[in-house]
Amino acid sequence: MTTPAPSPERRTNPTTAFTELGRMLHSDRPLGPTLQRVAELARDTVPELTDVSVTLVKDDQPRTVVFTGPLAVDLDERQYAEGFGPCTDAAVSGATIVLDTARPDDRYPEFAAIAAAAGVTHVLSVGLPIPQRSIGALNMYSRARTAFPASSIALAESFAGYAAFALANTLEYQDALDLVTNLRTAMASRSVIEQAKGIVMAREHCTADEAFGVLTRLSQHTHVKLRQVAERVVAEAQGPQTDHGRTA
Repeated sequence: MTTPAPSPERRTNPTTAFTELGRMLHSDRPLGPTLQRVAELARDTVPELTDVSVTLVKDDQPRTVVFTGPLAVDLDERQYAEGFGPCTDAAVSGATIVLDTARPDDRYPEFAAIAAAAGVTHVLSVGLPIPQRSIGALNMYSRARTAFPASSIALAESFAGYAAFALANTLEYQDALDLVTNLRTAMASRSVIEQAKGIVMAREHCTADEAFGVLTRLSQHTHVKLRQVAERVVAEAQGPQTDHGRTA
């Protein structure tokens, strides 16, 4: 569920926003809520904004991961479909791109027309750069009559600098969690495969390599993952179990 843009008197003080972003550098908060909070803080901190989205780049492909309202994600998706636009270019390059939809430059005339039809007067996309690369962009959409002043653009760029490091820290933490999970899964798989090998060795009177060959051939013939084959072999060897864990 999205939240409406705040009234002017309820906007967040930049110092307060930067302090909160700084805390994210030392937080183990999950990636999704962190990204959503970054988008909301940007909307509440930079004047003139109607909606904000965050684009992240993975495998050279930008995608919108969070947004404060449907307007932002709809316009982001239009750009992804075309393969270019302020948010995609800012996400890849790390640059700041400002677009007046009433006076589009030669780069984005079609997107400017689409945004103007949606009531958007100005677009501000700011890259999220970290050393040696850009991880994405903050995409800011405005329906204000006036253009973004230099002070708002500078504020957005400062905000993006803080946000980039906060998100990079969260991404690294998430990658570490994924690595631990993958290692645990691998260790569990190895354990059950070793058990299955021992069962096949005892049953077939063969070597460990030959037992492993039996399991892999069974996996290939049945189109079932090796771990699942091993789990079945172990389960069959243990026999049916009663509710109390005893053989029936």
